[in-house]
Amino acid sequence: MRSLTFVIGTGRSGSTALSRILNTHPDVLSLNEYMASVGDAAFPEGRLSGAEFWEALFRPTPYFAGMLRSGVLMPEFLYTRRPGRYAAGTTGIPALSLMVLPHLTDDPDALLDELRAAVVDWPDRTAPRHHEALFALLGERFGRTVAVERSGYSTGWAPGLRAAFPYARFVHLHRDGPDCALSMSRHPGYRVITLMREIAERTGVEHLADLTAEQVRSLPPDLAPLLGERFDAALVRDRDLPLRRFADLWSELVGDGVRFLDGLPAGQGMSLAYEDLLDAPREELTRLAAFVGVEPVPSWLDSACAHLDGSRRGSARRQLTAAELADVREGCAAGTRALARSGSGSGSGSESESATGRG
Repeated sequence: MRSLTFVIGTGRSGSTALSRILNTHPDVLSLNEYMASVGDAAFPEGRLSGAEFWEALFRPTPYFAGMLRSGVLMPEFLYTRRPGRYAAGTTGIPALSLMVLPHLTDDPDALLDELRAAVVDWPDRTAPRHHEALFALLGERFGRTVAVERSGYSTGWAPGLRAAFPYARFVHLHRDGPDCALSMSRHPGYRVITLMREIAERTGVEHLADLTAEQVRSLPPDLAPLLGERFDAALVRDRDLPLRRFADLWSELVGDGVRFLDGLPAGQGMSLAYEDLLDAPREELTRLAAFVGVEPVPSWLDSACAHLDGSRRGSARRQLTAAELADVREGCAAGTRALARSGSGSGSGSESESATGRG
């Protein structure tokens, strides 16, 4: 692979559309939700064999497996739209199969078999080197020369990715705070995230894996079942979750993204506002192409606009009451200030900014 880029951000910010756009570029290997799928489990310390690395890619992602068993489906779950040989209730859906491989091919089962045949015999090496080899294998398979990974809710992974791939470039994708918070509040994945954050706050643990049986028993009946193998989807769907929680989450994630980007060496960071992408798609995609290391192919730019939907822009202003809008704006204020201080707000994406790592 000639270059590796990670698109980080809050999610619900046009990131799925961006993955679709990148996937249509003839030179880009678009790794859709790769980090969300394999997670920290695929980055153990030390060296591991090809077979051990494959197991980390194959075993179902616990967080998503629980949602699938409970009937809480996200639109990002591509495999469930055209089911193959794997099923959530029996075999479990392999981590790579749920969102990564269906983005690349109409036959994810065959591609999974093809990858397994190669990966299990790989020599021992560290996890980052295994991931690089996998990206190179997929790049060769699809004739792509650069890799761009994009996962929603991904700012927390950025420092670890920087340590694992110190040469990698990072794009911080962000969207208007109130619009993004409103979108989060209606998305099953972010509703689960918010409920899990509430569990952590109530019990005082940093990681849910550290919860004791006594702490679980102390939780109210509308939260404790979420920690089981299967739960009632209504606990996620029908729970009244204040919009302010999602605004606060947006501010936290945006602040993390801005601080991370500001700490990168020159030329390794770029900021991209979803609103700028809507307003000037050709200019912004040309800037993005240059950053990741590919040409802004005219036919690609022509087709990219079809993947952008500006109809939800301004949704918070249109759909919330004045009081609700004021409250969500207050929750988003810290993140908005962070973007403004870094020069990363909508309308600020210039080539000179991206070159400084603060674009």
